[in-house]
Amino acid sequence: MPRWILGNPIARSEKGTLLRLIWLGCRIAIIVGVVVVPFGYAITKMHTDVLMSAGCGIAIGVGVGIRGGARSGPWTGVLVGVIIGVVTALIAGLSPLEGFAVLVLPILALALGLIAGLRGSSLTGYRDMTREAFIVSVLLALGFLPAWIAEGQFASGDSSDGLVLVGSTLVLFIWIALAGGLLSRRREGWRDNRPPVLLVLGAVALATALIVGVATGMIEEGRGLSGINLVATIAFLLAIAAAVPAVAFLLGRAVIIWLEPRLRVYGYLSDYLRIMWVPIGAFAVGYLTIIVLFAGFYGMLGRFQPGAFNNPGTGIAEWLSFSFYAAVGQDFLTTAPVSIGARVLVGAHLILSAGWAVVMFAAVMSSIGPKLDRIARRHAEEDDA
Repeated sequence: MPRWILGNPIARSEKGTLLRLIWLGCRIAIIVGVVVVPFGYAITKMHTDVLMSAGCGIAIGVGVGIRGGARSGPWTGVLVGVIIGVVTALIAGLSPLEGFAVLVLPILALALGLIAGLRGSSLTGYRDMTREAFIVSVLLALGFLPAWIAEGQFASGDSSDGLVLVGSTLVLFIWIALAGGLLSRRREGWRDNRPPVLLVLGAVALATALIVGVATGMIEEGRGLSGINLVATIAFLLAIAAAVPAVAFLLGRAVIIWLEPRLRVYGYLSDYLRIMWVPIGAFAVGYLTIIVLFAGFYGMLGRFQPGAFNNPGTGIAEWLSFSFYAAVGQDFLTTAPVSIGARVLVGAHLILSAGWAVVMFAAVMSSIGPKLDRIARRHAEEDDA
């Protein structure tokens, strides 16, 4: 490759954008995994369920975060990914039914509802809803893949269940897109009230396939097509297929609409921490210095005045622990001051610690107050825009 191509500013810019997106996806995946995996193990002891929950949350969270880019930041992807992962863990761990197929319909509808409720969502028509539902279905299929591999499907050579899972995940987006569109058609900015014919025909085809599959299964089981069992079973399944995505979609949209503005403040923390980082470090250094200094005083007093402390420490670690609890004004664990000198020393420690906090707080606020005001005004202008 010619050197002038490698040095092209456009090529360098594209490479930098790609690296930023990769780093963004890695951050979202790490945060979602750290939250979802412990929660999953608190719900269920099955490694496959936890892996499935983390996979779905990471796949959809990273997809949402990368597609949002710098405009939405990583926290939008983290929020959506954590919700998907936690709900997947709850359904997988608490549902009496087993299998991946139980999760496809509610999780797919929930993810689409979360995306549709995001601030600045571009889903304003059935075409947008269908495209987004298809993308989410692909991400969901990728999220199921690690758990499917962990179950040994590839090793055993039995790939039929996995193919059915992937196929159903990629096909059900039609049903979810129609449900999401029908529930969004009265929102402000929605372009059309009538769903496209192809979308309706696709949903009818899915319902027909469901009816044929149920009837075929009942014939194979010897129950036949006659009787009330077939009609009741088909009606129940169709009601579930209609109610589950509707409830999941509305729930996801309502949750994200309520949560996003309230959690948006956490996205501003980086600006404040960038200014507060040095003063916070200075306060911590001074506070720790006071703790270490008085740990030495306590140890020296205990050494030269036996009986000054009840159950005195025998090493620097115990005196540091005592000094820490004395600094924060908490009850002592085992060691306690007994003599007047020890009590005076503890009192002086408390006064000095409190004074340091007050003086440091006043000094910090007087020096960085104008900077914090400028950040607050900028954020207010961004929210109003």
